[in-house]
Amino acid sequence: MKQSEGKYNIKAVSKILNIQPGTLRAWERRYNIIAPVRNESGHRLYTEEHLNILKWLVGKVNQGFTISQAVSLLDKHELEKEEEVQHSTSTRTEHISNELLKALLNFNETKAHEMINNAFSIYTIDVVVVDILGGLLVKIGDLWENGEITTAHEHFATSILRARIGIIMHSFPHNDLLPKVVAVCGPDEWHELGLLIFTLFVRRKGFEVIYLGSSIKEEDLEIVIDTVDPKFLFLSCTLRENLGQTFDLIKRFKDKYSKLEIGLGGLAVNSLPARLREQYDDHIVGPSKHDWEDWLKSRLERK
Repeated sequence: MKQSEGKYNIKAVSKILNIQPGTLRAWERRYNIIAPVRNESGHRLYTEEHLNILKWLVGKVNQGFTISQAVSLLDKHELEKEEEVQHSTSTRTEHISNELLKALLNFNETKAHEMINNAFSIYTIDVVVVDILGGLLVKIGDLWENGEITTAHEHFATSILRARIGIIMHSFPHNDLLPKVVAVCGPDEWHELGLLIFTLFVRRKGFEVIYLGSSIKEEDLEIVIDTVDPKFLFLSCTLRENLGQTFDLIKRFKDKYSKLEIGLGGLAVNSLPARLREQYDDHIVGPSKHDWEDWLKSRLERK
């Protein structure tokens, strides 16, 4: 999507910047700093450039400037901050991720939300959700699987991150011309964060996603597929002991729904031995955003 195309509605921008929609509208009226495009329904859509400008203004206001002072500075500002942010993204995102992990493991909800808000004030949705929260998900999963944190820690972290990701995910419009997607955890799976992050990525692409979350009965999943007739079914498996059931489900669904493209991801899938990885290679979407892009593109090109 081009930098100049509108892709964020006012609710999404409000959440990212942690300011009220009314404040955004007032800034637009009084200072003419940005001009959001309108969709067919007349709703505001903000571009990536709009978001960068608003982030800069919010940063100045948080430093103590009035909005009028910030706007006057903006006229002389050439977004050098953007280059600085890109230069130090890796180090700063790692710091934010570590601080957020510390807050979550200390059950400090206020601090956790503060860190997430800070991340959204600096970076794009993709960087925050995929790089910061996605990387954090892997850390939490490893800590939990290795017995270094309790189930209580994992559940608390999940509830915080799930709520924030869910709000963002449902703010994106979908493209009716793209095929539908069903996303669900594999059999006996209850860990949703990995699936949520992948689903958000797919929603950002404009796909309509029927998100089912944690494991549901196979017959219920069949009802959803029969009703929705999706092109894609994405399954997530976090625990190694559930891989066998998940593989069996894939086999049964491929027999019943020959045209259904089934994608498979999750912590357990990412650590598959070479033999199983080769056997299920066509279904494995991979651990990175680049892998997801390639997997989706290749399946969309299939007839």
